[in-house]
Amino acid sequence: MTYHGLTRAKSTVAALLCAAFLGLAACGPSESNFPGQPTGQGGPNNPTGEQKRESIFGEDGLKLFGGGAEENLGGGGIGVNSFLWRASLDTISFMPLASADPFGGVIITDWYQDPKAAGERFKVTVYILDKRLRADGVKVAVFRQNKSENGEWVDAAVATSTGPQIENAILVRARQLRINTIEAQEKK
Repeated sequence: MTYHGLTRAKSTVAALLCAAFLGLAACGPSESNFPGQPTGQGGPNNPTGEQKRESIFGEDGLKLFGGGAEENLGGGGIGVNSFLWRASLDTISFMPLASADPFGGVIITDWYQDPKAAGERFKVTVYILDKRLRADGVKVAVFRQNKSENGEWVDAAVATSTGPQIENAILVRARQLRINTIEAQEKK
């Protein structure tokens, strides 16, 4: 056996041993109140006991689509800040969407051509970088193309202030959404 083959075999054995130890570590003494089982604090779904088990997902477990009221102020069930997400969609709503990933925090528009500016089109990609509502939690990339004389679209430079202007518009809208949400919760 070659050196690389031996190394690969050792790595495979080590990975299998790790998987076996992790599998056995998840097993524990039975805590069932079911007939024929040792007495304990409830069954696998804990129907009668109040004991909480530790989870690899934290104290409250894994939440995919929502959570407590404090989470709804900042993120809720999506992977990024919900205010930044909604504000981004509101701000670029005049452009057709090509892709929107609420868990990854990426919004990509399709090419948009303003009817008033023939021969020029824009595309925007919005990156939401944080679960918190922060000024550096959003980044915008703007792409521009002009139509050449032979009818083909050619990449063109974008003013450096365009991206930050859209980011600021998103942040202003996100703050408005957050204030509206807080005011609505206070009225309850």
